[in-house]
Amino acid sequence: MARYRGPKSKIARRFREPIFGPSKAVERKKYGPGQHGRGRRGKPSNYSIQLQEKQKAKYSYGLLERQFRNLFKKASRKKGVTGEVFLQLLESRLDNTVFRLGFAPTRRAARQLVGHKHIKVNGSIVNIASYLLRPGDKVEVRERSKALEIVNEKAGLNRFPWLDVDPKGLIGTFLNYPERDEIPENIKENLIVELYSK
Repeated sequence: MARYRGPKSKIARRFREPIFGPSKAVERKKYGPGQHGRGRRGKPSNYSIQLQEKQKAKYSYGLLERQFRNLFKKASRKKGVTGEVFLQLLESRLDNTVFRLGFAPTRRAARQLVGHKHIKVNGSIVNIASYLLRPGDKVEVRERSKALEIVNEKAGLNRFPWLDVDPKGLIGTFLNYPERDEIPENIKENLIVELYSK
């Protein structure tokens, strides 16, 4: 199962945002990582800005380059605004939905729950983190997995309009694809579309 295994704080400092969750490193050091993190830099090119936005989205959702590009191609073939459809597909991934429902404290933890067969979709065990949910799909933690420490006790604390959650039963429903203004991620998807359009 391919995933980024490198330092998280360094990546968060590069984008000057806590993209992996709250980070003391980002709060303490407002400048970028490395020897030249504090120094003055030249004006970034358009390509540099677009690439940085793409990298930020990629790390935020925990995808590698090929997965990210393939999902973008899928979004570009669908009807609607490509950037918004792309974000909707990212949000409909099973690992992301488990995280949004509050069953796991982070996307990494959610991915682990899915990979270790603790999650069921519509009554069947699914262990593919990239599984794309459709409106009406029910996501739940297996009965014998509900006592696990990794399963977050604060399930359903952060409510999202496109998800319905039963915190006690650890069951959630993917109601519909989210609208752009409902997605809390600080991502400028139009820059990603421009980058892949070249």
